[in-house]
Amino acid sequence: MLLEIKGLSSSYGRIQALRDISIGVAQGEIAALVGANGAGKSTLLKIISGVQPLTKGSIHFDGVDITQAGSHQRVRMGIAQVPEGRQVFSPMSVEDNLLLGAYTRKRQHRRPDLERYYAMFPQLKERRRQPAGTLSGGEQQMLAIARALMAAPRLLLLDEPSMGLAPLIVEQIFETTCSLKDINVTIFLVEQNAHAALSVSDRGYVMESGEIVMSDTGENLLSNARIKSAYLGS
Repeated sequence: MLLEIKGLSSSYGRIQALRDISIGVAQGEIAALVGANGAGKSTLLKIISGVQPLTKGSIHFDGVDITQAGSHQRVRMGIAQVPEGRQVFSPMSVEDNLLLGAYTRKRQHRRPDLERYYAMFPQLKERRRQPAGTLSGGEQQMLAIARALMAAPRLLLLDEPSMGLAPLIVEQIFETTCSLKDINVTIFLVEQNAHAALSVSDRGYVMESGEIVMSDTGENLLSNARIKSAYLGS
């Protein structure tokens, strides 16, 4: 496993947000975590990226215990997150947002990767001098993904990438997500849109009230009667 989490729990004061979470994400796969709003999905991603503390358990990345590592150390090790709500730096240009994503990397690697992600997201190249805040919601999501990729991650954490986007843009975002496997990026995807997430995932986990209640292949979860009833509207 590239990412392995064992017995993880986390609390906000007296409120326990996550209880005894144990999951794994293998090198080169897309793993999805689905569940209702408020189930604790985003909290788990924040813990993996190092911006939210855990109260119990361990996190290993490529066999190394990173439970106590800071968020900046995790970025340097190869973990990058695309946050919920995109959170681009609105006054800064598109290109400056992208270059900021590569702040941990040597200068000579930045320009080739800029061109790589401009090719992946042509809209960003067309608007590279514009303030990021003037982009559409879909373009801002593309920018947030490309900015994270500029860190050259081995593991990309995607938090609700379809939120607030039109269906056609959602389809494009998920097609791009699948294509990232071709450049050796492993993906851990958190989504309320269970059908879209499980359709592109090798492995899926279902979270309810801060606990993992089911895990299987994405294909098997899509055909599971309980999942269909609870999350797929059928």
